[in-house]
This record gives sequence, structure tokens and C-alpha cells, in this order.
Amino acid sequence: MGMNTKKFLFVLTAAGLLTILISCNRGQQADDGRPTIALVMKTLNNPYFIDMEKGAREAADRLGVHLIVQAADREMDVERQMQICENLIQRKIDVLCVTPSGTREIIPAIVKANAGGIPVIIVDTQVDLEALAQSGGKISSFIGSDNYEGGKIAGAFLAVQLEGRGKVAILEGIPGHETADSRKQGFLDSIALKPEIEVITSQPANWERDQGFNVFQNMLQAHSDISGLFAVNDLMALGAVEAIAAADKTGEVAIVGFDALDEAREAIENGNMVGTIAQHPDDMGKAAVENAYKLLQGESILEHIAVSIELIVKSK
Repeated sequence: MGMNTKKFLFVLTAAGLLTILISCNRGQQADDGRPTIALVMKTLNNPYFIDMEKGAREAADRLGVHLIVQAADREMDVERQMQICENLIQRKIDVLCVTPSGTREIIPAIVKANAGGIPVIIVDTQVDLEALAQSGGKISSFIGSDNYEGGKIAGAFLAVQLEGRGKVAILEGIPGHETADSRKQGFLDSIALKPEIEVITSQPANWERDQGFNVFQNMLQAHSDISGLFAVNDLMALGAVEAIAAADKTGEVAIVGFDALDEAREAIENGNMVGTIAQHPDDMGKAAVENAYKLLQGESILEHIAVSIELIVKSK
């Protein structure tokens, strides 16, 4: 074999290796002609988003599309979510579906997707629409529940449990986050109708169970007469259940959560919580993929697709 032949084979081998590397860098990008839809969630470490992924995958399998699901480790890691979105945009996915960790922070990624001709569907948590308009960015649809209405339902139910009087606390999500703020405001507006119920403390626990435990433990130490708690998600509510048990106050605080996780439903049945608000994240994931598919088929979709909510209480 001559030197020129060896050089030629080396060039071919290098070119083949480059092709493999490019293919790997495209991550899970489909190479069989199927369109690729990405679902970027806030985290994969929360049963709520695990259910959302299940719904999305069911729809993707049924429709024959390729689905990429990615997320940061923690819901509050806004920067990591932005990096994930930007990487997917560079891969030239066909549709980007995202549950924003930051309602304003996600906007640059939306603008980049727009510039690349990639439609964006927002799921579960609405973006800051005013900031989006100022940026010139566009979304194809928002798929989610009415968090404000859910908060109102939680407030009205807790008021009934307290028989219209008592001192209550709130475990908030990430400050400035649309989902958490809407749930809290709905709760406050509902409780305001009951003058004998006083909200004596309201603090963020950033959606996380361990922070729910720590923050509510401190609340109990500062306010031993708390009789009710609204946690804007179930993970924080379950952390509060553990804090109440540690303080030997089980059964003394009525807790309402949000998301209807299986463990929260169990806590309701055994009396450690009184209620939670169900949002049906599996339906959100399914609707996200179904409507992304419609966009790929050239069909129009609704600007706002509502997913139902319901109050979950102890079964009779």
C-alpha cells in the first residue's frame, strides 16, 4: 500500500470519526426522518414532572415523533435550564416545549428559537408576557392550569377546615416565579374574605421538601399557635408534615398543598394533610406534544390551552 493510499484512508477515517462526533453532539436527534420535539422541564427530581414526562412520551409514541426530555437537577437552577434550551436550539430541533424555571430569564432562549425558526410552546408556568413583547419574542401557545384559581380554591377550603378563624402560614415557591406568585395571591384573596383568619407568616421554601421542613420548623418555633398552612406545592407541604411530627404537633395544623402528588394523597388519607389541588401534569405533557405535532403539520393551535384543576380531599 502506497503512502498516498494510506493518507487517503486516514482522511476517510478522520472524516468518519468527525461524522460520528457530530452525530453524538446532536444528542438524541432523530436520524430516521422523524421530527424532533424537545420538552425541557424544571427538574426530573419531582414526581409532578415525572408524570408530565409520562404524558409527553405516551403522545410521542402514539404520533411517531422523536422526543427529547431534559431538565436541570434543581427547579431553581435557571441558568442550567437556559443552557439546555440553547444546546437544543443549536441542534436544530423542530419544536421546543419548556416549563420555565424563570419567567423572564427564559425569554432570550425564546428569542433564539424564534430566530432559528423553531416554534416554542410554554407549559405549566407562563412567561412574563410584557417582557416577552418588549423582546420581540413569540410563543405559539401556553398550556397550563389557572394557578390563581387553584390558590383561591385552596384558601376557601382551608377556611372551611378552620371554621373561619385561626392563624395561618404560607410556604412560598421561588420568589418572583409566576406559578408560585399566582397560587399565593389566589390564596390571599380568598382568605381576605374571612376576617377572623390571619396570615401571620409567609416565606419561600423554593419548591423543595427539605427547605419546606426547615422553614416550617422555624415558623412553628416562632408561632406556636399556627393552625393552618398553605404550601404552594406538595413537596414543601410534605416537608412541613415532617416538621410538625418532629415538633410533636401532628394533627394540630391543617395543611393544604398543591399538585396532588401520590404521597400527598396518602398524607390526606392518613390525616396528615387535609387537601391538595390537582393539576394533571400528564395531560400537560400530552397536550404539549400533541400541539407541537399539529404545528409541524402546518395546523394552527390555540394561544392558551387550559388544563383542568380540582380539589383533592380525603375519600369518604
